[in-house]
Amino acid sequence: MRYVVMANGHGTRWGGHNGIPKHLIEFDGETLLRRIVRQVNELDPGAEVIISASNPAYDTEGARRHAPEVNEIELDRFVPELIVDEVTFLYGDTLYSTKAIAAIVAERTTAIDFFGDERAIVAVKSVDRDLLLRHLDRVRQLFTANEIDACKGWQVYQSYEGLRFDETVLGPRFRILNDATVGFNTPDEFSSYNMQAQRVGIHR
Repeated sequence: MRYVVMANGHGTRWGGHNGIPKHLIEFDGETLLRRIVRQVNELDPGAEVIISASNPAYDTEGARRHAPEVNEIELDRFVPELIVDEVTFLYGDTLYSTKAIAAIVAERTTAIDFFGDERAIVAVKSVDRDLLLRHLDRVRQLFTANEIDACKGWQVYQSYEGLRFDETVLGPRFRILNDATVGFNTPDEFSSYNMQAQRVGIHR
């Protein structure tokens, strides 16, 4: 299985807080990127791990870095040139419990599965390259035509499930990972980051 750790966002909401990109924030002595790479390699020893980022500072032992060919809109985090028939996308600015990564690795996906909760999608796992590319392309076209207001994981999920783009219904291909991950986008959210991690029992 190929795992793509998405770290090619523009970080506009983070704003270079404390001079540290949010993907390089440390938890238990590891950057978020290093933690994800370690977890994946430990739980899937045959994994191919790729960090999608242009920044050489994101080079991480146990993974190779790939600079995306296109990185203009949020949907570009799902790097088309890296999509193969067996691929899992993980978010490089998310703190995953080992339990969460284990659940993602173990899931027997038959087409495309989405992982998270009603607040956020934290992983997308696909075993059908053409199907995933088709939904990514549909969302891109709708966004560029101003028919939808956003183009990220939720819109890909809604397209895949045949939902309206203004509704969030967790259907049969959505795997619930309650209290198994912690994410943040802004410095204010980061201020309660470690408290959240302790609350949900995330550790090495």
